[in-house]
Amino acid sequence: MHAEQIVTVREALDGDAERIASLAHQLGYTVNEAHVLSTLGTRSHDYEIFVAVVPRAGVVGWIGVRARQTLTNSRRAEVEGVVVEDEYRATGIGKRLLERAERWGREHDCVALRLLTNVIRERAHRFYEREGYELLKTEHLFQKRL
Repeated sequence: MHAEQIVTVREALDGDAERIASLAHQLGYTVNEAHVLSTLGTRSHDYEIFVAVVPRAGVVGWIGVRARQTLTNSRRAEVEGVVVEDEYRATGIGKRLLERAERWGREHDCVALRLLTNVIRERAHRFYEREGYELLKTEHLFQKRL
């Protein structure tokens, strides 16, 4: 299958919420359709979610991207999640989603696109490196439940 030739990448619609939640589960994230719908409602000039759609299969991937500027960093776009359905990986869909996020970042005056990935996702790391991303640093993530 040459998915890169038949895939359409577009802004997510409310009707995509169930599928977005289902795909998130493939990466181990526990989100339900109501949460996705709520999040879709928060999209703004600085936040968007795109989906990859394949004819007859529907939504097979998504990417969330947010523009952010902090006191210590220039305005940049950050990927807050990206996933492609298992059977559609290595078909060019992830590349198309990243390209759309990169274009969105340029359209929103961002100087770079950053993403975080779990250290155990080695296949994803190789993909990002092939797409021109460089590893900047490793970190520890701390959290305190409120």
